[in-house]
Amino acid sequence: MASDGGRKQFWKRSGAKVPGSIQHVYGAQHPPFDPLLHGILIKPGSKPPSTPVKLKKVSTFQEFESNTSDAWDLGDDDDELLAIAAENLNTEVVMETAHKVIQNHSKLQEQHKFQEEHLEEEKQAESAELMSIVCGDNRLVKSVSEGHTRSSSDNGSENSSMQRSQSLPQTSTSPLVSGMSEYNTSATTALNERDAFRLDKFKQLLAGPNTDLEELRKLSWSGIPKKVRPIAWKLLSGYLPANVDRRESTLQRKRKEYFAFVEQYYDSRNDENHQDTYRQIHIDIPRMSPEVLRLQPKVTEIFERILFIWAIRHPASGYVQGMNDLVTPFFVVFVCEYIEEEEVENFDVSSLPEEVLQNIEADSYWCMSKLLDGIQDNYTFAQPGIQKKVKMLEELVSRIDEQVHKHLDQHEVKYLQFAFRWMNNLLMREVPLRCTIRLWDTYQSEPEGFSHFHLYVCAAFLVRWRKKILEEKDFQELLIFLQNLPTVHWGNEEISVLLAEAYRLKFAFADAPNHYKR
Repeated sequence: MASDGGRKQFWKRSGAKVPGSIQHVYGAQHPPFDPLLHGILIKPGSKPPSTPVKLKKVSTFQEFESNTSDAWDLGDDDDELLAIAAENLNTEVVMETAHKVIQNHSKLQEQHKFQEEHLEEEKQAESAELMSIVCGDNRLVKSVSEGHTRSSSDNGSENSSMQRSQSLPQTSTSPLVSGMSEYNTSATTALNERDAFRLDKFKQLLAGPNTDLEELRKLSWSGIPKKVRPIAWKLLSGYLPANVDRRESTLQRKRKEYFAFVEQYYDSRNDENHQDTYRQIHIDIPRMSPEVLRLQPKVTEIFERILFIWAIRHPASGYVQGMNDLVTPFFVVFVCEYIEEEEVENFDVSSLPEEVLQNIEADSYWCMSKLLDGIQDNYTFAQPGIQKKVKMLEELVSRIDEQVHKHLDQHEVKYLQFAFRWMNNLLMREVPLRCTIRLWDTYQSEPEGFSHFHLYVCAAFLVRWRKKILEEKDFQELLIFLQNLPTVHWGNEEISVLLAEAYRLKFAFADAPNHYKR
């Protein structure tokens, strides 16, 4: 067990800031407050009687499947699930099914990874063999090349792969490479067909005179195609009405209203009452992610206006560090409405027309406002909403993975030291921006997604690293790991599994809070 003296000596020698030390910044109306120094304000709940937990009421599988079919759109499990669709299932059966879906998904990922590694090893071995042939006798290269060409011509599906590789030397082409190209092309084609089908479903839903928001939420739970994400987010957030005829007039009115606020309030940013708030916003924006986007002067200017206007119009909380991150996903998604580039992070925003930039700015402001309306107690004085959620996370983890919970407690790692940022920034500092955007597709599809469902995502996220957590036997190493989790290469697959596990936890615990209360 790490001693207090040992930890102090470690950070004194390194000269670094102690991981988990939190310095919160508020607007001019709030002095700094440190929850670690003041202690957790939320008192632990009373211990419930140790009576057996009652099972939930029996529900039909059709009811459960209708709520989760988009959550686990895995294809291969559908037949197995439908085979038992007529049965009445209790909670245990549903939980077992959920476990099975997640396990099948994980196994599929492992198989793909193994196949890729195996193919890469064979490719390297054959490349080495070809090199030895070239060095030994150049005449053999011709026969090998001809043999490969004949083999390729016998398989019609490989011709397209060969044609795309005509610029490569014939002697370096092997049946293995052709096979890999065919495999990748086939997988990409299947993926594209699935994406095209989903995009068509969204377009059909959005094309009607009145969009069915409940159906849109169900469809969006498992991800929204990039082309329709801007309009889908505006509808899901409540910024736009479901009626198509009213949307354009609503956009014009809300955009005009936002710039009226700018004209009214923005010039006061250097006044004595507001200059501390504006200065802190100006300091925080360069810290946001992604790096390339934040360094653009035009982006900085837009974000400063959005955050300052929100702070002035919400004096109960003012501006708090972390809010600057919450603008980014909306801004990036709405920029994609006007450009074709895949990597918007590298796009020069200033190249867009001024009118377009104004539309993006106003839309980002209103959607961020809708989000913050649901979690504003996270940012009022002393941030009681975050403290409550961190305490609930601790209690939940103690129930779902007692070993991880005891390990953290044994090494004196407090949940506030790593999970405060998870709640304050909605995991934006823990996963890449592309993953945050995918995560928010689901959050906006869930009732109280950014507040209630986020708790279960954080629990699933922590338990996801249980092996590494249990391997660490030192306070400093544990804390450093939890504050720098290796998610840089994460994509939709990892987020989908995380969300499925979070949904399973929510299904088990949301309607039975005594399950996770001590």
